Amino acid sequence: MTQVNMQQVKELRERTQAGLNDCRSALIEASGDMDKAVDIILKKGLAKSAKRAGAVAAEGEIAALVATDRKSGVLVEVNIQTDFAARNEEFKAFVNAVVGAAATASPQADLGTLPHPGGGGSIDEIRQGLVGKLGENITIRRWTKLSSESGLVHSYVHMGGKIGVLLALSLGDAGKAGEPAAIKFADDTAMQIAAMAPLYLTVTDIPDQERAKQAEIYEAQLAEEGKPVAARPKIIEGKIGKWAKEVCLLEQASVLETDKNIDQIRSELAKVLGTDVAVKGFVRYLLGEGVEKKKTEDFATEVLKMSQG
Repeated sequence: MTQVNMQQVKELRERTQAGLNDCRSALIEASGDMDKAVDIILKKGLAKSAKRAGAVAAEGEIAALVATDRKSGVLVEVNIQTDFAARNEEFKAFVNAVVGAAATASPQADLGTLPHPGGGGSIDEIRQGLVGKLGENITIRRWTKLSSESGLVHSYVHMGGKIGVLLALSLGDAGKAGEPAAIKFADDTAMQIAAMAPLYLTVTDIPDQERAKQAEIYEAQLAEEGKPVAARPKIIEGKIGKWAKEVCLLEQASVLETDKNIDQIRSELAKVLGTDVAVKGFVRYLLGEGVEKKKTEDFATEVLKMSQG
């Protein structure tokens, strides 16, 4: 019987995410040939794909595309495992293709099922081919489409695709959407969103459960500080008000005009343009945000468990 060492087993496991015993058996069956062992794992259905296709992808790129008439735009996050691979030209070309497909898709579309703009199959089929070629998992993690028939959509991408923002404005007079002042406000506000990461548009958008959660946090802090129980409600009310200004875009102090908040600047723009101006919506992506890398058991521990039966 062919002898295999634990380093070979580890390599095969890393490439396929299959179980330890399955990897050892596959290597024995393949007489130690790693590529044949990968094929055996795949054919037996012990792994969906090889070459780290089951690994966590948290690097990559955030990209945006706004229509030439500024009436719609998309923001897309495509992930890959390493920053090095994210700079690969083929990966970047794939990201551009995904953004292009998203721009013409309906907001609820599954991008993977759409035809790849360059041909050769669906976006997901091209993605799978690129996974095999680059040896790293690639995922189209999320995407958003915003539109505004009565205003404009604006995008801002920071740090080479690490942060992306999409913003939609609505105007009472749609003909004023192309005015330099309107475009400047959209650009400045998008940069504000990128820098200050607001969670909501206005105070009224804050869910009651979030307010309650913050109140509980402040209550615990005041108890720890030994503040009198009777004085806490007033203090908590003040803290909630301050917190709301930090997490709501229109309440935030402008990073460019620090003596004003965003809503005051919006109001001033409305007077300049002579028409109503409103922030219709926004979305902010931070690359890899919320992706939790799966904690796997220490390899040596797993080997010890296997040796113990």
